[in-house]
Amino acid sequence: MGLLAGLLMTGSAAALAGSTRFCDRPLSLSAPQKDELFRFGAIVKDELERSGQRVALVARSGLNLGRFGVRYSHAGVSLKASANTPWSVRQLYYACDERQPRVFDQGMSGFLLGTDDPAEGYVSIVFLPPEPAAALEATALSNRRALRVLNPVYSANAYAFDTRYQNCNQWLAELLAAAWGEMDDASEPRAQAQQWLQTQGYEPSAIDVGGPLMWLGTLSPFIHSLDHPKADVEAGIYRVSMPAAIDAFVQRTQPGATRVEICHKDRRVVIHRGWDGVADGCTPAAHDTVLALD
Repeated sequence: MGLLAGLLMTGSAAALAGSTRFCDRPLSLSAPQKDELFRFGAIVKDELERSGQRVALVARSGLNLGRFGVRYSHAGVSLKASANTPWSVRQLYYACDERQPRVFDQGMSGFLLGTDDPAEGYVSIVFLPPEPAAALEATALSNRRALRVLNPVYSANAYAFDTRYQNCNQWLAELLAAAWGEMDDASEPRAQAQQWLQTQGYEPSAIDVGGPLMWLGTLSPFIHSLDHPKADVEAGIYRVSMPAAIDAFVQRTQPGATRVEICHKDRRVVIHRGWDGVADGCTPAAHDTVLALD
């Protein structure tokens, strides 16, 4: 989702033309920055382990999208039974060198290194009730079922209800449909998944980037408008799957689901429980847990 994030942050043709730097890019981190992220990752994994669960939806912050009211840009499924390492995140990942999306398992520390701001970061964890959790775990761990809803053509701003393209969070939304919906073995699993999401009232995030969008596809191979409704294109709105939309859908459709938000800043970690979210700036409330990273 980094390409869309870059687009939203800059809005300039020059930045769009170089937007491929947002995928598959190495981060240049100092030793203290790496230490902070690794320690932060250990706290996140400890929270997952202490939950007694085996699966969770996780999202991380990336670029600063505060002007659009967006904190989280990328999400996946964290699995205790991952063949990679416990609590690895299964996610859609665009491999730039191969020019195609893949389902990729990544350890929690590597997942967190995907941020563009190592000084301040946020992680959202959503735990599910037993039955939907078991269904999601089984589906996510099955390569066959996880790949059935993977589209071969990537678009950073993929429209949530069209099968031409797909972005990372859209794959996750459709994975939930594969786990919780009644899907048959028809040749169009993504169409079935999107239809189920629509019947369940799933609402993608509506991001207003302002102005006409028709010219964007000429500047980046990862930005498209053909899959979006004409009225949205003319209004400058993308309706895409973002972590906040997925969390809202789970909160509404899975009674008993819970959420934990964890953030770090200035060598301090704040753990916030509840759907309301931690305050900006990783500022703790009275009931939050505060830990030092020293």
